[in-house]
Amino acid sequence: MSRSLPSLEEVRAAIGRAGMGVDAAELHGGLCGWLAGGAALAPDWPAQVMADPALPPVSGGGVLEQLGEASAGQLEDREFGFELLLPGGEAPLLERSGALFDWCRGFLGGFGLAAGGEPPLSAEGREALADLARLAAATPQEDGDQDDEDALAEIEEFVRVAVLLLHGDCALGPRHRKQLH
Repeated sequence: MSRSLPSLEEVRAAIGRAGMGVDAAELHGGLCGWLAGGAALAPDWPAQVMADPALPPVSGGGVLEQLGEASAGQLEDREFGFELLLPGGEAPLLERSGALFDWCRGFLGGFGLAAGGEPPLSAEGREALADLARLAAATPQEDGDQDDEDALAEIEEFVRVAVLLLHGDCALGPRHRKQLH
């Protein structure tokens, strides 16, 4: 069982203290993209993920260290315990869908930085990455009904599975091939 993510509020507060100009969902997406693209977790992950060398490394035992370790652990979890750091179901649909699209934008940035221009993707991985790019370009709608709520839940699950697929292609696959040689 992997560690749990810190709360959205804890991450928002840590981002504020660190002086980062990013939302918690987008930062988590960037971190997960970085890891799924094959990069390793290091104390300077915020500087790497945000492509800002001025950002300080995470402090030992801090919220951002917990976010990094929990995210890395969840991506490696054989029980598929990976979670997206997003607002809860009590938040308005506009906020939740906007955060999901921000998460996808962050993911694409982190993934691109780590995996480079020609990542070793399967056909399914290429399709999943293209779908994530479409979600990253989407605009949340102001209001919705139960069908929209259901659709958002399905999209969140798709994103979760797509990230695990991309992590398998770019991080787990190369690691396993290296072990075989």
